[in-house]
Formats: sequence, structure tokens, C-alpha cells
Amino acid sequence: MGFLSRLFKVGQKPESVAFRRQRALELHGQVVKYVTEHRNGNEDVVGRGGALAVSGDEFIVDTSGDTLFRCKVDELEAAYLMSGDGVIVSGPNLLENGKMRTVTVHFVYYRK
Repeated sequence: MGFLSRLFKVGQKPESVAFRRQRALELHGQVVKYVTEHRNGNEDVVGRGGALAVSGDEFIVDTSGDTLFRCKVDELEAAYLMSGDGVIVSGPNLLENGKMRTVTVHFVYYRK
């Protein structure tokens, strides 16, 4: 794989397991500002503070001192917001017996 293909991520398919694992590792350790979920036509805040983590083969959204979302990394769908300050995470939530759940995680901004 050449330099430009790695830079622009050419050839990576978002539905592939390798892509999902790579995205989960990119998100590991991100500090969460707040988490929202679309419910009944409204965007409700469901948690504040916390972090994103990968533990074994599971992706975890931990917020407000409680685990909000837990999903197998191989089944995770994660897409960055266009602003770059958050990510939309979707997948079968293991905390709700595999019910599909989609949450939007907003990151804490740190100047680099």
C-alpha cells in the first residue's frame, strides 16, 4: 500500500472487518463531552463525560459513570461527524440483548 492510498484511505471498505477494527482503535481513549440519541423526533442528551474504549473484542461507550453502549468491534459502524468533533456509533447493543442502537458521541476539544 502506497503513501497516498494510506493518506486518503483509498481501497478500504467501511463494511470490512479490518476497517471496523481500525476505526475502533482510532476511537479508543477519546474523551467524551456528551452523548446524544435521536428519540421521538428529538435529539436527547443521554450522558455526559466519560470515554470510548476497546476491551478485548468489544467497543464500549462509558459515560456518566455508567456503560451506555457495548458492541462487538466486528459489528461496529462508526462514522465521524463532518466537523470532526464527534462520531456516530451504531451496532447491536449487548446491554440490551443485541437491540440495534445509534448514538452520537461528541468529543472534548483539546488544542494540539
